[in-house]
Amino acid sequence: MLGWIAVVSGFLTAVTLGILYLLHGPVSIHLYIATGLGVFATVVLAGALMGLTFLSSGTGHDESMIETPPNHDRP
Repeated sequence: MLGWIAVVSGFLTAVTLGILYLLHGPVSIHLYIATGLGVFATVVLAGALMGLTFLSSGTGHDESMIETPPNHDRP
C-alpha cells in the first residue's frame, strides 16, 4: 500500500513542479527542490497516516479498548 502511495506522490510532485514552472518560469533550483520534497513528504505522510487508521480499524484493537477500558484509575 505504501508503494502505491509513493507512486501517486511522485506523480503529484511532478505535476506540481510542472505547474510551478509554467506559472513562474525558471527560478532557483532550491525552490524546485524544496517544493518537490515538501509535496512528496506531505502526500506520503498523509497516505501513511490514513493507511494506519484503516489498519487499526480493521484489526479490532479499537473495539477491544471500548469494550474493556484500561483500569488506570483503580488502585
